Amino acid sequence: MPEQLLWASRAWIRGGWRDAVLLTVDQSGRWSAITEGVSTPPADARRLGGPLLPGMVNAHGHAFQRAFAGLSERRDSHADDFWSWRDRMYQVALRITPQQMQAVAAQLYVELLRGGYTQVCEFHYLHHDQSGQRYPDPATMCWALADAAQEAGLGMTLLPVLYERAGFAQPALRTDQRRFASTPALVHGFCRDALAAQRPLLNAGVAIHSLRAASLESMQQLLHLVGAAAVPIHLHIAEQTQEVDDCLLAHGARPIAWLCDHLPLDARWQLVHATHATDAEIEAVARSAAGIVICPSTEGNLGDGLTNLPGWLQHAVPMAIGSDSHVTRNWPEELRWLEYGQRLLRRQRNVAAAPATQPASAARLFDAALSAGAAAAGQGCWGLVSGARADALVLDATAPALLGIPPSHQLDALVFAGAEPAFAEVMVAGNVVMRHGQHLQQQTIAERYTSVMQELWSAAA
Repeated sequence: MPEQLLWASRAWIRGGWRDAVLLTVDQSGRWSAITEGVSTPPADARRLGGPLLPGMVNAHGHAFQRAFAGLSERRDSHADDFWSWRDRMYQVALRITPQQMQAVAAQLYVELLRGGYTQVCEFHYLHHDQSGQRYPDPATMCWALADAAQEAGLGMTLLPVLYERAGFAQPALRTDQRRFASTPALVHGFCRDALAAQRPLLNAGVAIHSLRAASLESMQQLLHLVGAAAVPIHLHIAEQTQEVDDCLLAHGARPIAWLCDHLPLDARWQLVHATHATDAEIEAVARSAAGIVICPSTEGNLGDGLTNLPGWLQHAVPMAIGSDSHVTRNWPEELRWLEYGQRLLRRQRNVAAAPATQPASAARLFDAALSAGAAAAGQGCWGLVSGARADALVLDATAPALLGIPPSHQLDALVFAGAEPAFAEVMVAGNVVMRHGQHLQQQTIAERYTSVMQELWSAAA
């Protein structure tokens, strides 16, 4: 790719808007220079059509669950919670083929791009065929996801998952979890193979499904295989109160407390959800340098509860966002739900704001998610800074949410006053992959996805 010069009237750099910014994209698709105050851009610079934001990392998702979004919003029994939702979700998990997985993931990844995400952390545990047997190439499902991301032009951090038992007191998986079975060696092998492939937008780490789904010995074995490698390590934890109760019964400790006491957490670790955390657990995570990943729309959809957002912010714990089950697929909505949940709980406004340093909730949450998302995705450098991948979002100032808004409040309006993403362009590694909400392969990908949805759900009828 030839070197590019881009010029933005305003760009979000170091936590605020900067005027007249000239950006250079090198041949490898990274920012090689970013210069503020260039009032007259060079003749060969492309003038961007609106203010420029960095691309956002979606730090947690399960692509196949996009095929289930909107299909669990009815209650046919006395009670409905995360666990009944999970049993219904397994219907699609047990049927989807690699080809269907790629079609569903490609549609999702196009939608994530439209929603302002330029990198996704794929928490992947659907490893085997419908009978629970390994494919001839055990990484078949991994490649289906990687191919979908490549087709869409979205960056991906593949996180193969260690999943070996159905619960704290259960030594094996349930029959309907047979596709998830894995070992530390298998998970580490998937990670190693993905990194060895050297695809331009693909990197990898490892994941542990949850404390209930893996033994301490297996988790320790996986960490031994990973060693000191600078790869992210993700784990679901403390999402539901039943998980907390079960962990107390099995181990005599709450999940986050037990994790901090038994495994050597560091900045590579990402605790997904961390919904039910005590003050002492928040302090322990802060001491470890681990981060958390909050998924507000899914946590709301599943009735998980609300985390202690002020506590995490007070202790400066890195806090990324994810869309998990993909009931929503844009980061402004995730940040809006993150803040609104706290407002409803505390009957206050602008809970995330820090009046002395950052009075805008949107800006504080955006910068927190931006920084923490980089670590969650295994990206050492991220944002509109030299050396980072050239990912960016061009705002559409004519979009309803931004129309007539003073420039200083555009990020606030984007998060709190819009129903739709307002991005005129989305760039990944210097390539424009989305323009005016349209992807070059959008129609083909959507048609294939529609066909797959018919196959999946007609078979379930």
